[in-house]
Amino acid sequence: MRGSRILAVRGAEVGQIRTTPVNPLEIGGARYLVAPRGETEWVRNLRAARGGELRLGRHREPIGVEELPDEAKPPILREYLRRWKTETEKFFDGVTAESPESNSGESLLAIPCSGS
Repeated sequence: MRGSRILAVRGAEVGQIRTTPVNPLEIGGARYLVAPRGETEWVRNLRAARGGELRLGRHREPIGVEELPDEAKPPILREYLRRWKTETEKFFDGVTAESPESNSGESLLAIPCSGS
């Protein structure tokens, strides 16, 4: 899976479908969504719904999600920073793929997603 997608997820409060661009990451066959801005509305909605839909043009792919524990996030975030640096570096406040683990963004969200 290469390139950006549109994430569609049902809003937790009103129930309307909300969309936002995301940069999915695939590592060794596992797929992840990373929230470079941290705890945003789409993250809260995705947690509540436990899934959503990735869209690319007319293609729609239902996904299920489960948040990773903090200790599992650093290697995923490093790879995300390597692959999506140009598009997302401004959101990471100076953290790079080479930053020490204590600064690698453990507070950011890395969410595995799977097709349903």
